Amino acid sequence: MIEDLEELVLCESFSRDLEAVARSAKVVAAMGARHLGAQPEFLVIDGVTHLRWTFGTPRVLLLGHHDTVWPIGTLATHPWSVVDGIARGPGVFDMKAGLVQTFHALAGLGSLDGVTLLVTGDEELGSVTSAPLIQETARGLAATFVMEASADGGAVKTVRKGTSMYTLQVRGKAAHAGLEPEKGANAGVELAHQILAIAALGSGDTTVTPTILKGGTTLNTVPAGASVGVDVRASTVAEQERVDAAMRALAPVLPGTRLEVEGGPNRPPLEAAMSASLYALASDLAESLGVGPLPSAAVG
Repeated sequence: MIEDLEELVLCESFSRDLEAVARSAKVVAAMGARHLGAQPEFLVIDGVTHLRWTFGTPRVLLLGHHDTVWPIGTLATHPWSVVDGIARGPGVFDMKAGLVQTFHALAGLGSLDGVTLLVTGDEELGSVTSAPLIQETARGLAATFVMEASADGGAVKTVRKGTSMYTLQVRGKAAHAGLEPEKGANAGVELAHQILAIAALGSGDTTVTPTILKGGTTLNTVPAGASVGVDVRASTVAEQERVDAAMRALAPVLPGTRLEVEGGPNRPPLEAAMSASLYALASDLAESLGVGPLPSAAVG
């Protein structure tokens, strides 16, 4: 397993580098073929390479991804290593170790009949191209297991916040900052107002976080455009919908500016009731195998 993990980690797979993701898909496909005795489908959607193995009539989906957040070249500063029983390197935790464990676990089954394994290539970008593929593959199945790492202490993740991603574009009017600033409509100042309003939408365990900021062209020009990315995490569908409605209701503060909201809910939350029966089954199995009790965790 360590050798397999090293092979995957040494094949860097930054999500935004489609050629790197395609190379990684070939490595993952070859590894899966060795362990599972079958080649996957290569599903390329808008240049992003996903893999799918299907055995018999699908009943259960195992879901993972082979892309990472680490830019190409990260191995130079974060090299592969195993020291004191801890593996390190770009993508070890999220989630190349999970892929290796999945292949080895499936290889130990007497039959793979009913199992589908889907490995996507854009999870770290919000599954932009793979979301419809995931929905199509999972539809009508009895269960889906996401093969990412456990929480602390080996806890099974039974609750997960839903995610929403937005970009707020502010349109203003350019003018010379020294000669006639009053003739402009400052998109940067408008954006500042909106960022404060957006940050105030968080409530309880719902987080609304402004992230990437952009704006302006030159130091002496009133900015005609500015934008902010927004990351939203919510534990319930109702909270996700509340924030979505509030984002779309944002109104400009300064005369001459206008707002455009792009994006929306990306993944629905996994609420406790949705995973309760599977967790109960897993807990019983853990006890019967002598590895219980099986802890659970809610994650963001």
